[in-house]
Amino acid sequence: MTLRRRGLLGGAVSAPALLRASEALAQGVQPRRGGTLQSILTPEPPVLQIGVNNQGPTLIVAPKMFEGLVTFSSTLEPIPLLAKSWTISPDNKEFVFKLQENVTWHDGQPFTAEDVIFSVMKFHMEVSPRARSIFSLIETAEAPDPHTVRFVLKQSFQPFLLMFDATACAIVAKHLFDGQDYRTAPAVQRPVGTGPFRFAEWQRGNFIRLERNPTYWQAGKPYLDQIIYRIVPDSQSRRLALETGQVQLTAASDIEPFDVPAMRARPNLDVSTTGWEYFSPLSWIELNHRVAPLGDVRVRQAISLAIDRNFIAQRLWFGIGKPATNPVASTTRFFDRSVALPAHNVREAAALLDAAGLRPNAQGVRFTLKHLVLPYGEVWSRLAEYLRQSLRQVGIALELESTDAGSWARRIGNWEYETSVNFVYQFGDPTLGVERTYVSTNIQKVTFTNTGGYSNPEVDALFVQARTAATTAERQTAFSAVQRILVRDVPQVWLMEMAFPTISDKRLRNVITNGLGVHDNFDDVFLAS
Repeated sequence: MTLRRRGLLGGAVSAPALLRASEALAQGVQPRRGGTLQSILTPEPPVLQIGVNNQGPTLIVAPKMFEGLVTFSSTLEPIPLLAKSWTISPDNKEFVFKLQENVTWHDGQPFTAEDVIFSVMKFHMEVSPRARSIFSLIETAEAPDPHTVRFVLKQSFQPFLLMFDATACAIVAKHLFDGQDYRTAPAVQRPVGTGPFRFAEWQRGNFIRLERNPTYWQAGKPYLDQIIYRIVPDSQSRRLALETGQVQLTAASDIEPFDVPAMRARPNLDVSTTGWEYFSPLSWIELNHRVAPLGDVRVRQAISLAIDRNFIAQRLWFGIGKPATNPVASTTRFFDRSVALPAHNVREAAALLDAAGLRPNAQGVRFTLKHLVLPYGEVWSRLAEYLRQSLRQVGIALELESTDAGSWARRIGNWEYETSVNFVYQFGDPTLGVERTYVSTNIQKVTFTNTGGYSNPEVDALFVQARTAATTAERQTAFSAVQRILVRDVPQVWLMEMAFPTISDKRLRNVITNGLGVHDNFDDVFLAS
């Protein structure tokens, strides 16, 4: 039983009671209490506070400690979490959440509606540019009682509920952050949430350990005693740890794509690419438009034409994922399949560069760009090498630079790069996960904003139109127009719709139960004997 789609699109609705995931998904195996889940995390995040840091590894670990008001099924139906029910007005302007009772923070303090209002109206409004752009639509935020939150929006906004899972809006403790610098508060280093697991220990460069929350508000959960995330920089050591049973779970970039076929062949392992429906990650070459000649649309079009996306998907990712066709992933609402990038064409790419007046020198080089390699595993280094070879065919020399995950995020956020590779989550709706990269109002020195500096007033206006439209049809019209313009302007060079493998020991149950996969809170995960 899940809330119908109209819960997202309008109408007064209440969330129903749900069947426990363990009851529905344990395949007849009685959940077993106890045991330690050993997993891997690649790369090591700088902090574990969602909002302060929104990189992929943080979003995997932190939701075990922090929770949102809701979570989402694989079809993006909302499922109750800290909110046990909600109602939405027919005009999609009023959202009233009834909160779970008897919930406490890991430090023993009670969780109330004031924590929700603080998290939405202050914490995430300051630290998260994506959340700020959505939550600025809130006209009124009030707590009629300690377990009720009422938001009234300035205008109708259909995808508002999609903002309330833990990865987008983790609810934080007001008493630990209010009046402090949110980025440097003590709780950033020792996270305190309401989730089924609480922070226990972090040995930098070695492991992160979470332990069972004995006062978790869902009786009898979680089943596991603890979760340990091992920091293992070497890809072959990660594979060996999985093959030998030293770890029972890997996700995202832990196992290199070229190793996945061998993992599929092992009888003790399950390999799945589901559980990413909410995120729909899409990768691209990140271009800094301030760096000549990247401000010239012909140059960006040429770079796009020089890249063989089928080669990337099949030879580097071994069929895990598929070539991108436009800036909206095919699994995201309002994707327009009639709008597609021109096919790989080296001759046409060279002609565009000639037309831009960028003639090759005696060595065949038209110009040189620096490329900041994404430090998320060996496959991204291989991608960088492929890009260097492909662009060299049309006379563009790419100089590769290496860095760690924290420095990469800082440099992208500070515009201290020429090109790089990035992948960004789309969160079920282009207004939530696509708009932020292309509107000029979001050109900020903050990672995962419009760091490239692209600006097109027509695109800005169309995103506003899609955001404020009263009907789904009007939103589709605006989003289709946006996709056509972006494919023409190529503000970023889109590469692939990502599909990361989750690989688990078959004794580990309930790993992927919804559209958030390994980003869920794992309250139902257990090790069968």
